[in-house]
Amino acid sequence: MFEMQDAGDLSKPALYELLEKQLASLVEGETDLIANTANAAALIFNSLANLNWAGFYFLKENQLVLGPFQGKPACVRIPMGKGVCGTAAAERRTVVVADVNQFRGHIACDSASKSEIVVPLVKNDVVLGVLDIDSPFVGRFDDEDRTGCERLAAALLRQI
Repeated sequence: MFEMQDAGDLSKPALYELLEKQLASLVEGETDLIANTANAAALIFNSLANLNWAGFYFLKENQLVLGPFQGKPACVRIPMGKGVCGTAAAERRTVVVADVNQFRGHIACDSASKSEIVVPLVKNDVVLGVLDIDSPFVGRFDDEDRTGCERLAAALLRQI
């Protein structure tokens, strides 16, 4: 049985280090993509403050298709190169958007989302999909979140 540890008043780097260890524990010995990303979405959504969505999209036939998530219902398909998710996947780089209303071509799946971070999931030089995290607050994500979320994605990819 997995028990989430209380993050208390940890700094962001310490919080992400804890989450990385918890995620590694959750996915240890399991190689199923859906099971691991479902647990990762739940861990992230319930551990990071000020989120309204956390989940995954998987690349299928040149579009991102909705995978496991926590939050309100979401867009089911996102074309490569479109929106924050499609841009992160196409460019194979993490995209941090302080204000989604300022991101040209933003796809509003939930009008409450104000900022977003998207980390591409790349293994063996193949884009598998993206980790997408939204917040109802402008400027919620910074470089510490970028580094932390990239570490979480790497921990997940090691098991897939």
